[in-house]
Amino acid sequence: MVYTLMLVVFVLGYAAIALEHQLKIDKAAAALVTGVVTWTLYIMTAHDVHHVEEHLLHHLSEISSILFFLIGAMTIVELVDAHEGFSVITDKIKTTNKVKLMWIIGVLSFFFSAALDNLTTSIVMVSLLRKLIEDQKDRWFFAGMVVVAANAGGAWSPIGDVTTTMLWIKGQITAAGIIKVLIIPSIFTLLAPLAILSFRMKGNVTRPVRVESADHYTDPTTPFERNFVFFAGVAGLIFVPIFKTVTHLPPFMGMMLSLGVLWLITDIIHRRKPSEVRHELSVLGVVRKIDTPSVLFFLGILLAVASLQSMGQLGDLAIALDNSIGTNTEGGVYAVSMIIGLLSSIVDNVPLVAAAMGMYEVTTTGLFMVDGVFWEFLAYCAGTGGSALIIGSAAGVAVMGLEKIPFGWYLKNISLLALVGYFAGAAVYILERTLF
Repeated sequence: MVYTLMLVVFVLGYAAIALEHQLKIDKAAAALVTGVVTWTLYIMTAHDVHHVEEHLLHHLSEISSILFFLIGAMTIVELVDAHEGFSVITDKIKTTNKVKLMWIIGVLSFFFSAALDNLTTSIVMVSLLRKLIEDQKDRWFFAGMVVVAANAGGAWSPIGDVTTTMLWIKGQITAAGIIKVLIIPSIFTLLAPLAILSFRMKGNVTRPVRVESADHYTDPTTPFERNFVFFAGVAGLIFVPIFKTVTHLPPFMGMMLSLGVLWLITDIIHRRKPSEVRHELSVLGVVRKIDTPSVLFFLGILLAVASLQSMGQLGDLAIALDNSIGTNTEGGVYAVSMIIGLLSSIVDNVPLVAAAMGMYEVTTTGLFMVDGVFWEFLAYCAGTGGSALIIGSAAGVAVMGLEKIPFGWYLKNISLLALVGYFAGAAVYILERTLF
């Protein structure tokens, strides 16, 4: 009874998020209520309350590490933005042609995601888009493609997407193996929707005009300071995966270290400036610009998914998939992985991949060996399938919060493009396997 009731609450919460604009209820409120109610139902009928509490605290440690990572990345990006640091890139992008700009943004997002990760990349690229495109609806289109490009770029890199990182750390795939096999399918995941948009998009974008006023410092930084903070910020973000690889500490620790160092640097640079200017250009000044509702939305949705993982619904789903389709043939592996990828656009890809990792052992030969077909294709599908819905990936959730993109708008305008890319990349991977 409770098993079913939790699913009903999750579906109703999901519907409230999807219909945010029609209901005029903020998605963060719906997500928080859904997350807390599902856990309440779980604990009220549990035989061992302490066991459920342990489960919750275990999940909370993982969720909070994502939230601290998100807060750190957002603060660094806002700090660079306060220094007009992104002008280093935006000044180089001269075109206002929609098609050319879409290709530039897509390619930048793809390769940034492989070097940073898809979540950080989406935050950085939204900040860039605000400097390049004034019209909100135009910006939503570009932001939607940032989600597709960032997820595609993250799938082939061992540090680009959390599920690929999980498989790499646990030893199911190797860094060199996954890059070699998935880079071309991932490129096609981006190329297919970009090619379609090249025929559909027309005209130019309008750039925002900087408004100068007497009571506002429009340019309180020198060119040296702008460049220095930009490169320090980017170096700090790139340092995070390096720090994780060397120390094996969670990524949020590296992000907090980068934020702390950047905080020191900016405080030292501006220590002789007037207090009001110093405040605007410090972490203390930019922290209030962080989109807190997005962070709370993340908390709610991840809590809700974690409750389904703890109660066993997600594990049962993975077992039902295996029983109905089977993974003893290469065709079965393709089918199961592609369904897991599409399901990851509805529920978080992390517990789905964790369930799959728990179900199958790494073998010395065959489909489940290290760098075997199952693990490689699972990394691709779980990494890119989440683009089909805006709340199907960390990058999508971040962009949704930052740009206030409605769930329904993304579904209508971007989801089909994302699915075309998803199936195109999958087809290229299967073709690679068949030919080579």
